[in-house]
Amino acid sequence: MKKILVVLTNVDKYATKDEPTGLWLSEATHFIEEFDHNDNVQIDLVSPNGGNVPLDPKSLGDSLDASTKAYFENESFMNKLKNTLKPSEVSASDYDAIYFTGGHGTMWDFPDNAELQALSRDIYEKGGVVSGVCHGVTALLNVKLSNGLLLINDKKVSGFTNEEEELAQQTKYVPFLLEDALRERASEYVKSSPYTSYVTTDGRVVTGQNPQSSKAVAESVKELLGL
Repeated sequence: MKKILVVLTNVDKYATKDEPTGLWLSEATHFIEEFDHNDNVQIDLVSPNGGNVPLDPKSLGDSLDASTKAYFENESFMNKLKNTLKPSEVSASDYDAIYFTGGHGTMWDFPDNAELQALSRDIYEKGGVVSGVCHGVTALLNVKLSNGLLLINDKKVSGFTNEEEELAQQTKYVPFLLEDALRERASEYVKSSPYTSYVTTDGRVVTGQNPQSSKAVAESVKELLGL
């Protein structure tokens, strides 16, 4: 049995303007769907505070593809989003991989969360996979390994681009630009055209550029886990 920890935001509103945010739903569903019908995989949901995960309204409505719509209408799945675990309720030793979903809310509750950093470090150092997509990659910015070096210090990574942030018209509202932050910390930042699927895998670190990359991140994680 392989176990994967999927991490989601608790932030429901921008700190910089009166507008709702939250999980970009397809970044969870497209990843989870890749493992959902495998009896040898268990997925657990965790968030910084536990409990309810708000959904970014912009990721709903007309933005719902058929797959994500099916999850959105699945009462059991939605109940899991309302009752996520706290980091203190899980142990890194139980998991083979960790995956950080996105949504702008993650920029406030992922980067400096010591518990999430410890989970990432411990899963990685025991031979597991660390992955994230879009703004969820903010969780990897400050993860330090036991040797004191940043996890991504010698890694090639991707994540939401400055151009995509500009196209989303959120540049002046985010606390930092993810592309810039990744360039400062990682050995190399790579990207493709805006809003097209793009994933980079460097060892056991998998990062996707944007919401369109979630499925491809899952496929890379699946391969690394030998599934």
